[in-house]
Amino acid sequence: MRYLFAGGGTGGHIYPAIAIAKEILKNEKDAQILFVGTKKGLENEIVPKEGFELRTISVQGFKRKLSFDTFKTFYKAAVGLYEANKILRDFNPDVVIGTGGYVCGPIVMMAALKGIPTLIHEQNAFPGLTNKILSRYVKIVAVSFEESVKYFKYKNKIVVTGNPVRKELLETKREDGRKNLGFSLDKPLIVSVGGSRGAEKINFTMIEFLKFKNKNLQVLIITGANQYEKVLEKLKAEAIEVDETVKIIPYCHNMQDVYAAADVIICRAGAITLSEITARGVASILIPSPYVANNHQEYNARVLEKAVASYVILEKDLTAEELHSKIKYLFDNPQVISRMRDNARKIAKVDAAERIYKLIKSIT
Repeated sequence: MRYLFAGGGTGGHIYPAIAIAKEILKNEKDAQILFVGTKKGLENEIVPKEGFELRTISVQGFKRKLSFDTFKTFYKAAVGLYEANKILRDFNPDVVIGTGGYVCGPIVMMAALKGIPTLIHEQNAFPGLTNKILSRYVKIVAVSFEESVKYFKYKNKIVVTGNPVRKELLETKREDGRKNLGFSLDKPLIVSVGGSRGAEKINFTMIEFLKFKNKNLQVLIITGANQYEKVLEKLKAEAIEVDETVKIIPYCHNMQDVYAAADVIICRAGAITLSEITARGVASILIPSPYVANNHQEYNARVLEKAVASYVILEKDLTAEELHSKIKYLFDNPQVISRMRDNARKIAKVDAAERIYKLIKSIT
């Protein structure tokens, strides 16, 4: 069978598609798979690296205020629909799967109009506008959170599946993660990560936090490539000396080691990140990004908070003192960390890729 995936822009839209594609190949060795994205999205780096073919179309998001860019967007939308139609005609897929991003709209819409079976996957607790529109036309809407269901009109199409996660994230042992990252097994480890591009407020707060930490606590700060030099400059400006218990790195390609090694993780609340930390059962302190559409990261974070699997600190309230207070409480009360880990695992859906594969087969 021929499977076409439409999704891109960020890793949050791409990695679920890759996990589903790998599940397809696990069950169908001769399956033909094509990814469609845009020229500027992360899919151009990630998809070929994972061994899949990628084609691109022209599309961009609409801005709220009317301007010359609005007309450019309409023009690109028309071009994108033409290019989407050509790709569908050339590849002739048996099913189209949309995992989000601007590219999802023209591909999934055109496929649905052509009568090709379609499924979309919504990663966030608060769904994006594109998926709300597409939900009217597709066969199935797979969602990651129970809380998403109320935002969709066509309830009979909604299936709660969870977010697909990479299998290697579940298999790495704690001792291997600590060894690969260069940390001791006999001291607690706290990790902060602001995503691939980094989060300045989190990074700078962590530098301030180092003034409070004791030597029995290990700290890994993953700054994001764009923030690394700024963090080192901040460290120097604050005259903070670090020892072997503190590591500061720009990026980590092996997040399975990080999740396995961490006692507590401080991070944003992107849907994929939350799916990964719940699958691994990691206690967390979440600082949702206030710079995302519809404030969807806070909606995501509140799901874990409600399940008593995480603390949530809004970025406007984030200080080194507040962070230190939360961390001290957690490590003074290890039973709380243990309960948070258990609660995280309870809401995880580690078989999401399998569930979505079965849904795909049900419409083909």
